[in-house]
Amino acid sequence: QRWLIVFVDGFDFAGHTMVGALGVTADGTKVPLGVVEGSTENATVVRGLIGNLRDRGLDASQGILFVIDGGKALAKAIKQVFGEQAVIARCRVHKERNLLDHLPETERLWVRRKLRAAWTNPNAAEAEAALRALAAQLAKVNPDAAASLREGLADTLTVTRLGITGSLLKTVMSTNPMESMIEIVRDHARNVKHWQRGDMRLRRAAAGMLAASTQFRRVKGYRQLPALAA
Repeated sequence: QRWLIVFVDGFDFAGHTMVGALGVTADGTKVPLGVVEGSTENATVVRGLIGNLRDRGLDASQGILFVIDGGKALAKAIKQVFGEQAVIARCRVHKERNLLDHLPETERLWVRRKLRAAWTNPNAAEAEAALRALAAQLAKVNPDAAASLREGLADTLTVTRLGITGSLLKTVMSTNPMESMIEIVRDHARNVKHWQRGDMRLRRAAAGMLAASTQFRRVKGYRQLPALAA
């Protein structure tokens, strides 16, 4: 397959944390690629997942856009395994949530407005300048919020630098395409009351991902994928 996009995100399942990967082919078809137990902040876990994807045939020779949550270990593992063939985009939903969590309710509205205005700007240089100006403004009132924004800031603009717009931008600006799959995974195991052995969760999660794949539609904006490939 010609893989264009891979979403990687952590999720809670049966009281444990899992990390799942969802691929998108050149025609917009979504395909579950793998799942492991652990966190996106666990270097060993994510290195195992990403290395396993490569070993099972995930071909990045023509480049792949990886859309990930904020896990530093995950970004590092992708670069270690795929090098310059991997283009990393940070999920804007995760970034916004993490940033706003540092702020009181009274400060969140104007920060959210400036954050989203910057991300809406199709000029990546101007957008980055606006985000860095916002970080400088936050540093005067909340250094932790400023640090949260600066961490991985450039990667939140990867999709802007790639010239992605419209429906496809809504698809790749976050890891949300995985959400429907995760809900089906949980629903698939809703009747399990007693979890036995460590691999039972993995098997149930994998079975749920396969069940979800039968209900998938092509990603929104799939007609724009040839331009992304180029």
